[in-house]
Amino acid sequence: MIDFTLTEEQEELRRTVERFARETVAPVIGDLYERGEFPYEIVAAMGKMGLFGLPFPEEYGGMDGDYFTLCLALEELARVDSSVAITLEAGVSLGAMPVYRFGSDAQKSEWLPRLTSGERLAAFGLTEPGGGSDVPGGMRTTARLDGDHWVINGSKSFITNSGTDITAFVTVTALTGEREISTVIVPNGTPGFTVGRKYSKVGWSASDTRELSFDDVRVPAANLVGERGRGYAQFLRILDEGRIAIAALSVGLAQGCVDECLRYVREREAFGKEIGRYQAIQFKIADMETRAHTARLAYYAAAARLLAGEPFKKEAAIAKLVASNAAMDNARDATQIFGGYGFMNEYPVGRFYRDAKILEVGEGTSEVQRMLIARALGLPPS
Repeated sequence: MIDFTLTEEQEELRRTVERFARETVAPVIGDLYERGEFPYEIVAAMGKMGLFGLPFPEEYGGMDGDYFTLCLALEELARVDSSVAITLEAGVSLGAMPVYRFGSDAQKSEWLPRLTSGERLAAFGLTEPGGGSDVPGGMRTTARLDGDHWVINGSKSFITNSGTDITAFVTVTALTGEREISTVIVPNGTPGFTVGRKYSKVGWSASDTRELSFDDVRVPAANLVGERGRGYAQFLRILDEGRIAIAALSVGLAQGCVDECLRYVREREAFGKEIGRYQAIQFKIADMETRAHTARLAYYAAAARLLAGEPFKKEAAIAKLVASNAAMDNARDATQIFGGYGFMNEYPVGRFYRDAKILEVGEGTSEVQRMLIARALGLPPS
């Protein structure tokens, strides 16, 4: 029998992060969001809590947990704010995880303790200005081996956590030969590596997202992550795992919409009674809860397969597709329930609405998820 009941340790973590999000994040995130300021103090607090080290072993400063515990934390954070949640998600699954999964012992020893403590962040340089879902076909960044150094030229776009004051490095995917992709660590401050200004985004306004450029950037050959030519396989693995994390974040946003609506419908009156007494409102909230619950089960199931060492690509795609749809639908319904107030920035549902759309795009669009599911079912490529 499948049991999705949380252990005592998992439930304690969930409650701790829930309390942190409610008491520490919620009071300040609205102002940070509207000003587009990175939440440095919140990130430092998450580091002290050990959240950046959740899925990593103690030898690298981690909490000796697993990927599912990270997902639990992401869900609780996103119930309050997705900018904070994506900062943690990207810092762990896109920043530190490539080094942990594929890096050398020297790379792990040098970088992971600072990343798992939250003292520093790392970014994952994959997407390019001319390429979205077709990563290999759109890749133009090159890394040429010149003696004992890689020389990197090109640019990356939409890179999370890449330009903060505490960003340590970016792992850059680049062409190292004909139809050959490799991954190389480029520390911030390396000559020729330029971090562009922050994007002005519709949502996730308190997170850091930038364009990067590389002009004859030289880094030691030892900065190669894993084997040469394995970059494509590496980022596929990282994205598969990341989709479970994004699904958890999406569930958090979807559940946050339910939380806000339950509070609001008990306070708001129309035609002489609380609007929560009207069946139309009750049915809408029931649908919202159903979406969040279903999506949660989907990411739980995908995470279970990951931890069991079983294939999980299809399940991760299903979880991300279902959860991102739930987030978008719940944000829309919550805004409708709030009426005109849902369009005001002073209420969290307005922020949820702005944040939800990117969940159908980041770390693989909904269309890509459907393609992955179809291929897993044996259907031919289009």
